[in-house]
Amino acid sequence: MDAVEQSKGPTQGAIEEKLQGAFEPVTLHVVNESYMHNVPEGSESHFKVVVVSDQLQGQRLLQRHRSIKKVLSDELAGAVHALSIEAYTPEEWIERDGEISASPKCLGGSKADKA
Repeated sequence: MDAVEQSKGPTQGAIEEKLQGAFEPVTLHVVNESYMHNVPEGSESHFKVVVVSDQLQGQRLLQRHRSIKKVLSDELAGAVHALSIEAYTPEEWIERDGEISASPKCLGGSKADKA
């Protein structure tokens, strides 16, 4: 199942709402990538967020990531196991031609796979 086919769950909805409120992004993508990992179907544990906002102007990469993680601290303390972040100013986004980086394949495995 690919990310586009998945229905939006409550965790994804909460992430979108919080990032919209905090950053007023011109572009926001919240992708549930849990299907790419060894988790039960329908999980909301692995996400990629792409935030394009004027509010990121003048911030270094680490500051951007910290500000996003702070907004999502409840989710990161609970259901969200992994969060991939791409954070750009509108100018940087234009320079990238609006291209989102591909996520790497999961290297983890099931505990049951280990002998």
